[in-house]
Amino acid sequence: MTSTTAANTKQAAYHGVPAEDDYGYAQAIKIGNTIYVSGQLSHDDKGHMIAPAALDETGKPADFSTMADQMRVTYANAGKILAEFGATLDHVVEETLYVLDVDAAFAVAGKVRKEAYAKARPQCASNLIGVSRLAFREQLIEIVFKAVLPAV
Repeated sequence: MTSTTAANTKQAAYHGVPAEDDYGYAQAIKIGNTIYVSGQLSHDDKGHMIAPAALDETGKPADFSTMADQMRVTYANAGKILAEFGATLDHVVEETLYVLDVDAAFAVAGKVRKEAYAKARPQCASNLIGVSRLAFREQLIEIVFKAVLPAV
């Protein structure tokens, strides 16, 4: 679902998940022909984590074997939010992957990214950054996107 505000003719898009109201944010903002996509996760339409990581006794991920599954769903969710503006992953010019385990991400990212973009060499700048924590404890990856639509 999208909405428009008068300021800068900004359009916002939402998945309709509880975190949007809890935290108070839009999944994506479009200004002109540029779309800024907030960090996407591997959640379903109700906001429940898909392929959550198993946690250890301290509440930290103990197993990174679901990294590829989380990554696939995250790209799919990005595709859904881009579609709100008539865009696809082909319009993405930059992505930043925030991960809890860089080695686990590198082990699967090439294959998953090539599947998501349907190209042997996805045509977007890409950053992979290791972080100590993400929004949800079972989360292993979050991806931020910037997309540009053709000028009209």
